[in-house]
Amino acid sequence: TVGPPCCGKTTLINLLMRFYDVNSGSIKVSGTDIRDVTRASLRGSYGMVLQDTWLRAGTVRENIAYGKPDATLDEVVAAAKAAHADSFIRRLPDGYDTVITENGGNISQGQKQLLCIARVMLGGENGELPPMLILDEATSSIDTRTEIKIQSAFARLMNGRTSFIVAHRLSTIQEADVILVMKDGHIIEQGTHEELLKKQGFYANLYQSQFALS
Repeated sequence: TVGPPCCGKTTLINLLMRFYDVNSGSIKVSGTDIRDVTRASLRGSYGMVLQDTWLRAGTVRENIAYGKPDATLDEVVAAAKAAHADSFIRRLPDGYDTVITENGGNISQGQKQLLCIARVMLGGENGELPPMLILDEATSSIDTRTEIKIQSAFARLMNGRTSFIVAHRLSTIQEADVILVMKDGHIIEQGTHEELLKKQGFYANLYQSQFALS
């Protein structure tokens, strides 16, 4: 999903997660209306990296292993390496045992996003990722060079899973099966990257403006 700020992208994600329900129509997962399952069950089916990161007061290791508290240090380190977070973690005063404050006030926004990505890389209690992924501006605070490296890891994560990606940088969603272009709360275009470029519409203009600035 792409579009200008305040166009409804995050609202769409909130509807998928049932932070609130639709006024009309329905959202179905595998043919089942999401209102017919509990919110806890629905949200447990998603692996999420959101623009607004959430970290707890505790060690770096505990934060990465939040969804899999019995993970070994080797598993945590492997997840951090996959998220390209290992190098900055090792530079912290106590490495993986460094205590971070509530919501990670003592590390940068980009570092917080890397820890949240590592959390998803680690998987849940059974060591497996949920069947669906939500990546809501998951790399918005990360430098472009690191983002490019992470994209290959995301590609492996998304293999065989339904993934919902909200992105400002169009380079992150060019390989999507369907791109939804939103404006003023409405889906105004949809299709593959190539199809949308051929339409010479809003998406094509957005892409060309970003390309001109790169």
